[in-house]
This record gives sequence, structure tokens and C-alpha cells, in this order.
Amino acid sequence: MTVDGLTTGEIEVIGRMPWSSNGTYLVEVEQEGDEAVRAVYKPERGERPLWDFPAGLWKREIAAWVLDDALGWALVPPTVRRDDAPLGVGSVQRFIDADFEQHYFTLLEEERYHPQLRRMCAFDLIVNNTDRKGGHCLVDGDGHIWGIDNGLSFAAEFKVRTVIWDFAGEPVPDDVREDLVALLDRDLPSELDDLLDPFERDAVRTRARALVHAQCFPHDPSGRRYPWPLV
Repeated sequence: MTVDGLTTGEIEVIGRMPWSSNGTYLVEVEQEGDEAVRAVYKPERGERPLWDFPAGLWKREIAAWVLDDALGWALVPPTVRRDDAPLGVGSVQRFIDADFEQHYFTLLEEERYHPQLRRMCAFDLIVNNTDRKGGHCLVDGDGHIWGIDNGLSFAAEFKVRTVIWDFAGEPVPDDVREDLVALLDRDLPSELDDLLDPFERDAVRTRARALVHAQCFPHDPSGRRYPWPLV
């Protein structure tokens, strides 16, 4: 199913996703003429209030996909806004049929995954992901790694919390830097104007420039920039 299908297809709730702190639902999205696909629906009404993020975390889920799509990195599953979903406005993201025994720490053991994980590391620094747990890195049947649960991202204040510190001190790959430079040259996608405030959008640019100029992945001198639990 295309992104348009996610945007317009009929949504049927299958059930609530376990172990989610906010209301998160497995749904099927069906558009006439297409096979139904599974997706993850996060309605705003299911969000717990947070002191450090405004309501509407679903917008940040969409913003992560919009930015990832602009970079061409294919790290975030297609994610769209639905106003007509069963529990009201929220995000709908294509479900990844993954090997759920795998996570960041198991993937790290295999060198073949490192290029994708380095790109994920760069992405999380740019979007200021404050909750990149190991279990948020999923590998599908084709060996492609996806990053899910991006709602706690894009704060203007730098407060990254991630498990991906294993590449600290290594050079940022040339292709990653080139993609960031190209993004900065053409500026952020206009779709982010309705998803993030001006300070948050400017902070994305600042973090991207900083990573390009640093040329190396940063260290965590505090040793505290980790989410909990780790997986």
C-alpha cells in the first residue's frame, strides 16, 4: 500500500499494543482494490501529558518520517496524519513485520548492519531523539533496519537519550554528510511547518550543521544520555 493508501484507507482497530506507555493500537488499513495492511495508530487522546513535550506527540512521529523521507534514508516507516481514525486525530504508521527477537544490541554484533546503524545514529542526533531504546530498532526480512517510536523528538533544547553511542569518535560517513549538506542547501520540507514550531525547526538545522562540521560522531561525556529501559 502506498502512502496515499495509508492516508485514505478505511481503518479497523485490531487491538491495543502491549507495553506502550501511551495509547497505541494495531490497526488494519484497507483501500478498495488493495490488500489490507497493518499499521500502528497513535491517537492524541491516548497520550499521557508530559512536562517537557506539548500534546500532539503524533505530529513528531510524522515529522520524523517527513525529514527521513527528505533525506532519502528510509529509516522511518511511512507515517501519515489521520483525522478520521476511530479514536480521533493521530498518526498512522506502516507496521514493520520484524524479527522481534532482534534489537539494537543484537544487530550491533553483526558488522553488516553497522552502516545502517551509523545512519540511525546521525538521524537521532539531528532530530534530538530522547528515547531511542534498543527495541526501537527493528530489522525486517530483507535485513533493513527501521527506527520506530520517534514521538519524543525534535525538542529545541538538546537532550538526546539513545543507546547508539558505539560509533562515538568515528568519522560520519561521507554519504551521510553529503545528504545533510544537500538538505541544508534546499532547506527543510515545508510540511514540517505544521508539525514543529519555528524554534524546533531551527534547532534541526543547527544540529545538522554541527554534525556536518564536526565530521565525527560525538561522545557522551556525562554517561547519562541513555533511555530507560535500554531495550
